[in-house]
Amino acid sequence: MKLSEISDNPGAKKSRTRVGRGIGSGKGKTGGRGGKGQTARSGVRIKGFEGGQMPLHRRLPKRGFNNIHAQKFDEVNLDRVQAAIDAGKLDANATIDAAALVKSGLLRRERHPVRLLGNGEIKAKVSFVVFGASKSAVAAVEKAGGTVKILAPQTETTGEKSA
Repeated sequence: MKLSEISDNPGAKKSRTRVGRGIGSGKGKTGGRGGKGQTARSGVRIKGFEGGQMPLHRRLPKRGFNNIHAQKFDEVNLDRVQAAIDAGKLDANATIDAAALVKSGLLRRERHPVRLLGNGEIKAKVSFVVFGASKSAVAAVEKAGGTVKILAPQTETTGEKSA
Protein backbone atom coordinates (compact mmCIF):
# COMPACT_ATOMS: atom_id res chain seq x y z
CA MET A 1 0.00 0.00 0.00
CA LYS A 2 1.31 3.40 -0.98
CA LEU A 3 0.35 6.80 0.40
CA SER A 4 -0.92 7.86 -3.02
CA GLU A 5 -3.27 4.85 -3.22
CA ILE A 6 -5.17 5.70 -0.01
CA SER A 7 -8.66 7.03 -0.67
CA ASP A 8 -11.71 7.77 1.45
CA ASN A 9 -14.78 5.54 1.55
CA PRO A 10 -17.24 6.31 -1.26
CA GLY A 11 -19.77 8.89 -0.08
CA ALA A 12 -17.73 9.93 2.98
CA LYS A 13 -16.84 13.37 1.62
CA LYS A 14 -19.53 15.67 0.30
CA SER A 15 -18.55 18.46 -2.04
CA ARG A 16 -19.27 22.02 -0.91
CA THR A 17 -22.50 23.56 -2.23
CA ARG A 18 -21.79 26.74 -4.18
CA VAL A 19 -24.75 29.00 -3.51
CA GLY A 20 -25.80 32.02 -5.55
CA ARG A 21 -24.39 30.76 -8.89
CA GLY A 22 -27.42 30.95 -11.16
CA ILE A 23 -30.92 29.50 -11.29
CA GLY A 24 -29.76 26.31 -13.03
CA SER A 25 -27.61 25.28 -10.03
CA GLY A 26 -30.66 24.86 -7.80
CA LYS A 27 -29.19 27.17 -5.17
CA GLY A 28 -29.20 30.36 -7.19
CA LYS A 29 -30.98 33.71 -6.73
CA THR A 30 -31.75 33.61 -2.96
CA GLY A 31 -29.04 31.04 -2.11
CA GLY A 32 -31.28 28.75 -0.08
CA ARG A 33 -32.46 31.53 2.24
CA GLY A 34 -36.06 31.71 1.03
CA GLY A 35 -37.66 35.08 0.37
CA LYS A 36 -36.64 38.58 1.38
CA GLY A 37 -36.82 40.24 4.76
CA GLN A 38 -35.44 39.68 8.22
CA THR A 39 -34.97 35.91 7.94
CA ALA A 40 -32.88 36.25 4.77
CA ARG A 41 -30.37 38.51 6.55
CA SER A 42 -27.44 37.22 8.58
CA GLY A 43 -27.40 37.58 12.36
CA VAL A 44 -30.98 38.85 12.74
CA ARG A 45 -33.95 36.64 13.55
CA ILE A 46 -36.85 36.77 15.98
CA LYS A 47 -35.87 33.89 18.25
CA GLY A 48 -38.83 32.20 19.90
CA PHE A 49 -41.40 34.13 17.87
CA GLU A 50 -44.65 32.16 17.58
CA GLY A 51 -46.64 34.27 15.14
CA GLY A 52 -48.00 36.69 17.74
CA GLN A 53 -48.95 33.98 20.26
CA MET A 54 -47.31 34.43 23.66
CA PRO A 55 -43.97 32.58 23.36
CA LEU A 56 -43.32 29.47 25.42
CA HIS A 57 -40.53 31.08 27.45
CA ARG A 58 -42.97 33.79 28.57
CA ARG A 59 -45.91 31.41 29.21
CA LEU A 60 -44.00 29.27 31.70
CA PRO A 61 -43.68 30.52 35.30
CA LYS A 62 -40.34 31.62 36.68
CA ARG A 63 -38.99 29.67 39.61
CA GLY A 64 -36.00 30.02 41.94
CA PHE A 65 -32.95 32.19 41.55
CA ASN A 66 -29.20 31.95 41.11
CA ASN A 67 -27.32 33.17 44.16
CA ILE A 68 -24.39 35.17 42.80
CA HIS A 69 -22.68 35.06 46.21
CA ALA A 70 -22.84 31.27 46.61
CA GLN A 71 -19.48 29.66 47.30
CA LYS A 72 -18.51 27.09 44.66
CA PHE A 73 -16.50 24.04 45.74
CA ASP A 74 -14.52 21.26 44.11
CA GLU A 75 -16.05 18.27 45.90
CA VAL A 76 -14.10 15.08 46.57
CA ASN A 77 -15.59 11.95 48.14
CA LEU A 78 -13.72 9.62 50.47
CA ASP A 79 -14.21 6.57 48.24
CA ARG A 80 -12.38 8.29 45.36
CA VAL A 81 -9.53 9.26 47.70
CA GLN A 82 -9.27 5.65 48.93
CA ALA A 83 -9.27 4.37 45.33
CA ALA A 84 -6.41 6.77 44.47
CA ILE A 85 -4.43 5.59 47.51
CA ASP A 86 -4.99 1.94 46.53
CA ALA A 87 -3.87 2.69 42.95
CA GLY A 88 -0.70 4.38 44.23
CA LYS A 89 -1.61 7.81 42.88
CA LEU A 90 -1.81 9.37 46.36
CA ASP A 91 0.69 8.99 49.19
CA ALA A 92 -1.19 8.18 52.39
CA ASN A 93 1.74 9.35 54.57
CA ALA A 94 1.85 12.85 53.08
CA THR A 95 -0.77 15.51 53.77
CA ILE A 96 -3.49 15.57 51.13
CA ASP A 97 -4.34 19.07 49.93
CA ALA A 98 -5.63 20.60 46.69
CA ALA A 99 -2.23 20.36 44.96
CA ALA A 100 -1.91 16.65 45.82
CA LEU A 101 -5.43 15.97 44.53
CA VAL A 102 -4.61 17.70 41.22
CA LYS A 103 -1.34 15.78 40.90
CA SER A 104 -3.13 12.45 41.53
CA GLY A 105 -5.79 13.24 38.91
CA LEU A 106 -8.77 13.45 41.29
CA LEU A 107 -9.16 17.13 40.35
CA ARG A 108 -8.38 18.65 36.98
CA ARG A 109 -7.15 21.96 38.38
CA GLU A 110 -7.35 24.15 41.50
CA ARG A 111 -10.31 26.24 40.39
CA HIS A 112 -12.42 26.35 43.55
CA PRO A 113 -11.69 25.52 47.20
CA VAL A 114 -11.80 21.79 47.98
CA ARG A 115 -14.60 20.33 50.12
CA LEU A 116 -14.32 16.77 51.45
CA LEU A 117 -17.53 14.71 51.41
CA GLY A 118 -18.21 11.50 53.31
CA ASN A 119 -19.48 9.18 50.56
CA GLY A 120 -17.80 5.79 50.83
CA GLU A 121 -15.25 4.74 53.43
CA ILE A 122 -11.56 5.35 53.97
CA LYS A 123 -9.26 2.73 55.44
CA ALA A 124 -5.91 4.54 55.34
CA LYS A 125 -4.67 6.85 58.09
CA VAL A 126 -4.57 10.13 56.18
CA SER A 127 -4.23 13.80 57.10
CA PHE A 128 -6.25 16.23 54.99
CA VAL A 129 -5.86 20.00 54.59
CA VAL A 130 -9.02 21.23 52.87
CA PHE A 131 -11.21 24.34 52.81
CA GLY A 132 -14.27 22.48 54.09
CA ALA A 133 -15.49 19.03 55.06
CA SER A 134 -18.82 17.45 55.94
CA LYS A 135 -19.35 16.10 59.46
CA SER A 136 -19.61 12.53 58.14
CA ALA A 137 -16.30 12.92 56.26
CA VAL A 138 -14.49 14.23 59.35
CA ALA A 139 -15.95 11.41 61.45
CA ALA A 140 -14.90 8.74 58.91
CA VAL A 141 -11.33 10.09 58.62
CA GLU A 142 -10.90 10.35 62.40
CA LYS A 143 -12.32 6.83 62.83
CA ALA A 144 -9.58 5.57 60.47
CA GLY A 145 -6.98 7.42 62.60
CA GLY A 146 -6.45 10.42 60.33
CA THR A 147 -6.92 14.16 60.78
CA VAL A 148 -8.79 16.88 58.90
CA LYS A 149 -7.57 20.48 59.06
CA ILE A 150 -10.19 22.92 57.79
CA LEU A 151 -8.92 26.17 56.25
CA ALA A 152 -12.31 27.92 56.03
CA PRO A 153 -13.07 30.60 58.63
CA GLN A 154 -15.24 29.11 61.40
CA THR A 155 -18.73 30.61 61.69
CA GLU A 156 -20.58 30.70 65.01
CA THR A 157 -23.73 28.58 65.02
CA THR A 158 -24.62 28.49 68.72
CA GLY A 159 -28.36 28.82 68.22
CA GLU A 160 -28.71 31.78 70.62
CA LYS A 161 -29.89 35.13 69.32
CA SER A 162 -27.77 38.08 70.32
CA ALA A 163 -29.73 41.04 71.71
